[in-house]
Amino acid sequence: MEFMGKYAIGLDFGTLSARALLLNIESGEETASAVFEYPHGVMEHHPVTGEKLPAGWALQDPADYMECMEKAIRKVMETAKCDPAEVLGIGVDVTSSTVLPVRKDGMPLCSLEEFAANPHAYVKLWKHHGAETEAKELEKLAKERGESWLSLYGGKVSSEWMIPKILETLRHAPEVYQAADRYLEVMDWIVWQLTGQESRSACGAGYKAFYHHEAGYPSEQFFEAADPGLEDITETKLAADTALIRGIGENAGYLTENMAEKLGLLPQIPVGTAIIDAHAAVIGSGVSKPGTMMIIAGTSSCHMLLSDSEKGIPGVAGVVKDGILPGFFGYEAGQCCVGDHFAWFVKNCVPAAYEEEAAAQGITVHQLLVRKLEGYRAGQSGLLALDWFNGVRSPLMDFDLNGMILGLNLNTKPEEIYLALIEATAYGTRMIIEAFEQAGVLVESVVMGGGIPMKNEMLVQVYADICKKEIRLAASPNASARGAAILGAAAAAMQNDALAAQTGYGNASEAAAGLGAVSDTVYRPDPDQSAVYDRLYAEYVTLQEYFGKGANDVMKRLNGIKKGLASPDKE
Repeated sequence: MEFMGKYAIGLDFGTLSARALLLNIESGEETASAVFEYPHGVMEHHPVTGEKLPAGWALQDPADYMECMEKAIRKVMETAKCDPAEVLGIGVDVTSSTVLPVRKDGMPLCSLEEFAANPHAYVKLWKHHGAETEAKELEKLAKERGESWLSLYGGKVSSEWMIPKILETLRHAPEVYQAADRYLEVMDWIVWQLTGQESRSACGAGYKAFYHHEAGYPSEQFFEAADPGLEDITETKLAADTALIRGIGENAGYLTENMAEKLGLLPQIPVGTAIIDAHAAVIGSGVSKPGTMMIIAGTSSCHMLLSDSEKGIPGVAGVVKDGILPGFFGYEAGQCCVGDHFAWFVKNCVPAAYEEEAAAQGITVHQLLVRKLEGYRAGQSGLLALDWFNGVRSPLMDFDLNGMILGLNLNTKPEEIYLALIEATAYGTRMIIEAFEQAGVLVESVVMGGGIPMKNEMLVQVYADICKKEIRLAASPNASARGAAILGAAAAAMQNDALAAQTGYGNASEAAAGLGAVSDTVYRPDPDQSAVYDRLYAEYVTLQEYFGKGANDVMKRLNGIKKGLASPDKE
C-alpha cells in the first residue's frame, strides 16, 4: 500500500494514563498529543470485592490500556486532521516491569470469568512489591550457584522484575500460573494486540527477565532449584524461541485490519519493537552516544546510559545489548520514590494555611513551596532525608526499607522538609553516578526529562549542585512518547527502502540523532553550594551504610511489627 505522508505515532503507557503523540518526521514538530487516564487507575484494592490488597500490591486492568489507546489515537488524528494514509509507523513504550498472564491467543486471564476475582490474574504494575520474598530467594540462590548473569544486575534481584512476580503467582495462586500460556511484559502484549503476532522486546526481556543476548535466559537448572514448578518456564511461559526476541529499532509486525478499524488507521502500518517508557525518553531527547546520562524523573526516576562496553556494576539494575539503541550496551539504574514522596508530603503534611495561600495566588502547593525556598542555601534547614519512602531500587535493591527525615525541630518549616526530600533524591542520583564512574563508565553530563524537572527549575539546579554535573532538559515534555514515535519511524524505514527514503533515516540511531530534542539551557553547578552539599552527601552515605546495609535493621524490624499486627490472626 502507498503511504503519502511523514508522520509517526508514539504510544506512551504510563503509570496512570496513556498518551498518543503524532510526530511530523519532516519537521520534528509534535503535531498533536492526547492523553487519557485509565478508568481503574492503579488498583490497590481487590478488583472485584473492593477489599484492601496486601501492602505493596499495585494492579491494573489491561482493558484500560486498549480503551485509552483507542481514544488517544482517534483524538490526535482528529485534532491534526491527519489522513490515515500519512501515518508511516507506530512505536510503543510502557512502564516496566509490568507483567500480565495470558492465554496462547493473547487473552488476559483476568478477562476470563473463572479468574476475574483472582488478583494474581491481573497486571502486576512495576511498583507492585508483593514479590519481595521471592526476589530475595532468587538473589540468594543466584549467588550460591555463582550465576554469571547476576553481576549484570548489580548483584541484586528486584521484586519489581518479571521472574519474582511470576514466582509469587506460582507460590500463592498456582491455578493462575498453570492456566497462563504466556507471561508477558505489557509492552509486548500491546504490540501483540496491534500486530496479531507474539514477539518480545530485547529491552523488556533483558532488563526485567534476566535475558542475555548471547546466553539467553538462566538455565532450567536454576529455575528448577528456585522452584520445581519453574523448571520449564522458558519453554512454556516465556519466549524460548530467540526469533521472537527483537532488538530496539526493529519491526515487530504490521497493524491488523481489525485493530486498524478500531483505531481509525490503515492496516499494514509497521509497528516497532516496544521499549520501556524511560528508555524511550533517551531516544526522544536525542541522547545517541556514550557519556550522557538520561534521568527521567516522575513518580519514580530511571537513570540510563549508553556505553561501548558491558560491565557488571553494583547497584545497576541491568545492562542490555541493543536495549536502548542498536550498537550500544544500555545501562539502567533507578530510584523508586521521587515524585511519589513529593506528592505524599503535599497531601499529608502541608498545613491548610499553605493550601489557602496557594489558592489565593492561583498556583499549586508545589509551586508555593518552591517560591518560599527562593534564596535558600545548602544546609540552611539543618535537615537530611533518606529517599526510601517506597523502598530502594539502586543501589541497595531492597524494598523493605523506609524513608527518614533527620534534624526536625519546632522551627522547621514545611518548605524546608520539601527541600530536604528533593535533596535526598539528588543524593541518591549522585550515588548512582559515582557507581558508574568508579566502574570506569564515563558520565560527562546529564539530561533530565519527565514532568517534575520540566516544572521545577529549582530541583534541576539542586541536582546540578549535588551531582556536580551540567544538566540540560529534554526539549519535549513528552520525551517518552516522542521516542516511541521515533522508533515507529525507524521500524518503517528498516522494513522498506521506499519508506526509508521518505523518513530520511536508515535506523533507530540515525532517527534518534535527527529527531530527538534537548533544550539549549544549561544548569551548571554552583561551586559554593556544591561544597556544602559535599558535606551533607557524606552524611547521607553514612545513613545509607547504617540503615541500609545491616548495621541497624530497625526499618526492617518496624516493618515486621507492622505486618504482624496487620495479619488476620492478630486482628
